[in-house]
Amino acid sequence: MELLCVDGYPYLNRCPSGLYFDDISKYCTFKAEARCGPIPTTPAPITEVPLDLATKCEPAECQLPYCFCSKDGTLIPGGLDPAETPQMIMLTFDGAVNLNNFDKYKKVFKGKINNPNGCPIKGTFFLSHEYSNYVMVQALAHDGHEIATGTVSQQQGLQDKGYEEWAGEMIGMREILKKFANISRSEIVGARAPFLKPGRNTQFKVLEDFGYIYDSSVGVPPLPIPVWPYTLDYKIAHECKSGTCPTKSFPGLWEIPFNAHYVESFEGGHCPYLDQCVLHNHDANEVFEWLQEDFSRYYEQNRAPYMMPLHTNWFQIKELELGLHKFLKWAADLEDVWFVTMTQSLTWMTDPRPVKALNNYEAWRCDNKELPSAPCNLPNKCALSFKQPDSNFTDTRYMETCSECPNQYPWLGDSGGSGIPGKDNYIPENLKRK
Repeated sequence: MELLCVDGYPYLNRCPSGLYFDDISKYCTFKAEARCGPIPTTPAPITEVPLDLATKCEPAECQLPYCFCSKDGTLIPGGLDPAETPQMIMLTFDGAVNLNNFDKYKKVFKGKINNPNGCPIKGTFFLSHEYSNYVMVQALAHDGHEIATGTVSQQQGLQDKGYEEWAGEMIGMREILKKFANISRSEIVGARAPFLKPGRNTQFKVLEDFGYIYDSSVGVPPLPIPVWPYTLDYKIAHECKSGTCPTKSFPGLWEIPFNAHYVESFEGGHCPYLDQCVLHNHDANEVFEWLQEDFSRYYEQNRAPYMMPLHTNWFQIKELELGLHKFLKWAADLEDVWFVTMTQSLTWMTDPRPVKALNNYEAWRCDNKELPSAPCNLPNKCALSFKQPDSNFTDTRYMETCSECPNQYPWLGDSGGSGIPGKDNYIPENLKRK
C-alpha cells in the first residue's frame, strides 16, 4: 500500500492484487522487482530565510550620520531639494600608477580647474600593486588626492575566494602603500574589488574588520534615475549586476555604487567605467556632448554624485582625453558643481548642507589640510626578483620608492618584500587604521 497526496491531504492507496509497492520508484510493480523499505530519508531543503540576511530599508530606523538608505536608492540625503544639493563629481582612477599614465593624470588636475571655494580639484586613486611606481603614488597623495586600495595581484576569480585571500589582497595592498609610498593606514579608507566583482559577504567582512569606511565595487544597471551611495545596514535597493554583492548587513560600512553611464540613444552602449563605452570613433566634441548628456541625468534630477571612473586606456586616445578636459572645464563653470574625493562625498552625506553654505564648509577646504610628506628627490630604483606562486620561473620587477629596497618584489603574503613566503599575518586588532 502507499500514501498519495491529493490537494495537500494523504490518502491510503492499495496496490492491485499480485503487485507490490516499490519504495524507491514509488509505484506498484511485480514482487521480484519491488524494492522494499525502510529507505534513508532526505531532509527537506530549508526554505526559511536565514536570520542574518539584510532586510529591506527602514528609513525611520536608518538615520544619518551612521546609516543611510532609501526604498529605491534615489532619495537625496537630508531631505534637500535638488536645487539645494551640490552636484558632486568624483574622478576615480584604477590600477597601477607609473610612467604610462602619471603625466596624463597630473594634466587632469593641473588645468587650473577649481571648485567654487577656490580649491583645486582632486581625485581618488584605487591602486593595484604590480608595476606601480610608489614615488609617483606618494606625489599624488602629497598633492591631496585620495589613495584607496585595489588589490595586490588583480587576480581573476577573487570573488569566490575566502577571507584570507581577500585580506591578503586588500590589506596587503594597504600595507604596501604604507611601507613604500609612506601613506598611513588612517588615510586609506576605501577599497574596490577587481573587475567590479565583489566578494559576496567575505570581502565586506574583511573591510569591516580592518576599519575601512567604504567600498566602491557594486555595479548598478542602467536606470532612469541614478542611485545615491548608501550604507550596508540594509538590503541593497537595486539589482546587483555582478551577482556577488553582499547579502548580510554590515552596519555603517558605505557603498559608493557604479551607476551605469549611457545616453538616451544608447550610442556607445552602457558601461560602469567610462573607457568601457565604445567612444573611440568619436571626435573630442562628440565625446564632450556624450559626457554632457550622461551627466545631465544626475544634474537635472536627483543630483546623485557623478562618478567618472577611468583606466589608463581612456588617455591613450587623444579625442577621449580632449573631450574629457573640455567636459571638466564646462562642468567647473556651473556654480553648484563640486569636484570631490570619495571620502569628501561621504563626509557631506553624513551631514548634508545646502549648496549655498559650502564655500566655507570645513571638510572641503584646502588651506589647512595636513598632507602626506612629499616624495624624496633621490628615490631608490629597485630591481627585484619575482616568482609567481604558481610559476617555475623567476622574473625581475622594477619598483621605485623613497623607502629602502626590499629583499624581493612585494607580493601576496609578503607585503614587505622580506623574501619569506607567507610572512604576513593579518590580525584586525593590529592593522586597523593606525
